[in-house]
Amino acid sequence: MPDRYGCLAACVALALGVMPVRAADVAAGKAKAELCIGCHGENGISQMEKVPSLAGQHDQVIQWQLVYFRAGARKNEQMQPLVEQLSNEDIRNLGAYYASLPPPKPAPDDDPDLSKKGAQAAAGRRCASCHLDTYAGTKAAARLAGQREDYLLKALHDYKSGARKGGGPAAMAEVAFPLHEEEITALAHYLAHLQ
Repeated sequence: MPDRYGCLAACVALALGVMPVRAADVAAGKAKAELCIGCHGENGISQMEKVPSLAGQHDQVIQWQLVYFRAGARKNEQMQPLVEQLSNEDIRNLGAYYASLPPPKPAPDDDPDLSKKGAQAAAGRRCASCHLDTYAGTKAAARLAGQREDYLLKALHDYKSGARKGGGPAAMAEVAFPLHEEEITALAHYLAHLQ
């Protein structure tokens, strides 16, 4: 019979962060990411409509989204069967791999007036308070700068409709719900063209 006190001590130590956590393995993440290339693109840069680029995304952002998909909190027909197979270690490795890649380079801005409106909408909605002034994101707040415009449109619509929940106390739903269609279009355009 296992020593109950030894197990309890190990659980407490783990909960307090005393036990060492195995570092993420970028090479293992790259190998596991072979499953992701079909949709999220070579080196994490998506060429598929309404599918986000993952390159340069923060480690925790990738990890949280994979956990949400695996738990069923986020639903997607293509993602569900893939994430069900992922271990916690796989998720840590994928997060480290995508975070190690350079973010996509945005296309030249073909509508600076629309970007100006998007910048005003972003300032009015205080987007930088979570995603930083550069919209490069931090920790569990996604990098928005240079993301696919069509994906940003989809994400904002999903948050607005309640089809997708945000992190924290539903922060994104609260921000997106009052947005007008013109603001959504301008925000997506502005963010997609940021370096």
